Amino acid sequence: MADIGAKDTANHPLARGSVAVLLLKFAIPSIVSMLVGALYNIVDQIFIGRGVGMLGNAATNVAFPLVTICTSISLLLGIGGASNYSLELGRGNRERAARSVANAITLSASAGVTLCVAVRLLLGPLLRAFGATETVMPYAVSYTSITALGIPFLVMTICGGHLIRADGSPRYSMFCGLVGALLNTALDPLFIFTFDMGIAGAAWATSISQFVGWLFVVSYLMRYRGVRLLREYFIPRVERVRAIASLGAAVCFNQFSLMCVQITLNNTLVHYGALSRYGSDIPLAAAGVITKVNMIFLSMVIGLAQGGQPIIGFNYGAKNYSRVIRTFSMTLGSGTVLSIFAFIAFQFFPREIISLFGSGTEEYYHFVERYFRIFLFMTFTNGIQPVTSNFFTSIGKAMKGFLISLTRQILFLLPLIIIFPRFWGIDGIMYAGPVADLAAAALALALITLEIADIRRLGRAANAKPQQEAPSA
Repeated sequence: MADIGAKDTANHPLARGSVAVLLLKFAIPSIVSMLVGALYNIVDQIFIGRGVGMLGNAATNVAFPLVTICTSISLLLGIGGASNYSLELGRGNRERAARSVANAITLSASAGVTLCVAVRLLLGPLLRAFGATETVMPYAVSYTSITALGIPFLVMTICGGHLIRADGSPRYSMFCGLVGALLNTALDPLFIFTFDMGIAGAAWATSISQFVGWLFVVSYLMRYRGVRLLREYFIPRVERVRAIASLGAAVCFNQFSLMCVQITLNNTLVHYGALSRYGSDIPLAAAGVITKVNMIFLSMVIGLAQGGQPIIGFNYGAKNYSRVIRTFSMTLGSGTVLSIFAFIAFQFFPREIISLFGSGTEEYYHFVERYFRIFLFMTFTNGIQPVTSNFFTSIGKAMKGFLISLTRQILFLLPLIIIFPRFWGIDGIMYAGPVADLAAAALALALITLEIADIRRLGRAANAKPQQEAPSA
């Protein structure tokens, strides 16, 4: 398949259009798509909290690591495939771009089915490892045994959404997720309250909605616009799989580290909660709700960062370095604004937020308010890490993106939620959050400052070269 020439690359909309307009075009649907993923969990949490109670909320918290596993695999393949597609298209390598998309589709389908089977076979041991107490376990089994059936559809829908967005159809990508989320919102109260199915009703609503969203994704992928997806391209090739994994590793491990932290956090909350006045179930239920509320903010920041990915990736591949820097600056600035709004909400309105998810005892509300205000105190810095990590992935520097993705969760937060409670009990878990956030933001700023300086040097060298060649023309 013939490569596109330099003239075609220069005339590509990603190389010519206003950076601000392009960022809005790609970021808004990306944010909505990410919010849709968070909305599935939030809607379930709200209706389960009101229809089942605190133990239902605790059960969804125990099941939440499985959602994170699905998301990590989906982003590994979706971001990796989309980033390779944008970079190869920017370089003019259409066949490699097409193979990146097709291989990502094949791998996501295979991974989803494999994970579904594994969860169904190992359900009990998994839930116990995720922190389920004896009182929470029946609710967790009922919920997770059903939602596991939707795993293949969830994985492929998230992965396919990124591939669709990279193909220049961010609105359709948004639509695919939105259809499922709205259907889930309608089915939850119907199944939980009208049909009196309890927590199982919420699970069926989720799985059915994920299947419907998957149907729309598949219908688009069958008529992909930017390149032709020939049948032989769907057979995985080692070099394409390696390239996809390389560029998707950072965001994948960021999600995977979230899962590791969530599991450790659940078990630590249960242990130290039993030693406190709150007991085990209150911290487990409250932390699960707060984690999912925080996901709304993080989904917006991550969606913003992913919206800039096609612009950054294409222009870096095409050596339009000034547009690369401009896109990153706008993305980081917007992410910081979102972070400040989230900080204000978490600090001043914790009780109002948690009241959306059902009622509780005064001890429950007391724990929730302290957890919001202490654990999430450095929220205003939390846009820096995901935007920076995604930037390195977009320009093909996977190892730096991978390093930054590990900082907050694995390098800082995970050790701290193990060490701090030894000295301060359950309060130590809360204080681990802001310390990890501050350290991760500082490291990300240091690395991105050095990288931007290098890109500026590349830009000056690229601008100087035509001037040097001009006399011999």
